[in-house]
Amino acid sequence: MIDVREIRRSDAGEVLTLQRAAFVQEALIYGDPDMPPLTQTLDELEHELVENLGCVAVDGLRIVGAARARLDGELLLIGRISIAPDQQGNGVGTALLSAVERRGRDAGAAEAELFTGSLSEANLRLYEREGYRETQRVDDGGGIAQVFLRKPLV
Repeated sequence: MIDVREIRRSDAGEVLTLQRAAFVQEALIYGDPDMPPLTQTLDELEHELVENLGCVAVDGLRIVGAARARLDGELLLIGRISIAPDQQGNGVGTALLSAVERRGRDAGAAEAELFTGSLSEANLRLYEREGYRETQRVDDGGGIAQVFLRKPLV
């Protein structure tokens, strides 16, 4: 049984380990072992969690998913969605998005935004299925783009 709760600063070590495991597949897709989710330090992550609307998905004692979020005016910026490789496809991402959106709405967000790479087809399918719509593509060169998506929360 998966429980979703707010992310805590004390989760930082386990979340960093989860994040690295989850983003290895993305690094392989993009041929980039130096992407920020893989190079972020524990200190950087702890600092990021001080005021964060993110959530973690917990199975027993194990964190199997995490998502960070912060408010920018009425815009909820969601990032670093990380699902344990053995839990991908089991609804953890959907549960995390729902919980983070609820926390954002409660904090005054009218809209949520997230982004992923154009080659991350599973991510794009999940976000579109959850009501996110593409708003912008930023070309990174080499046929790859960052895809920004938004969803109204009110």
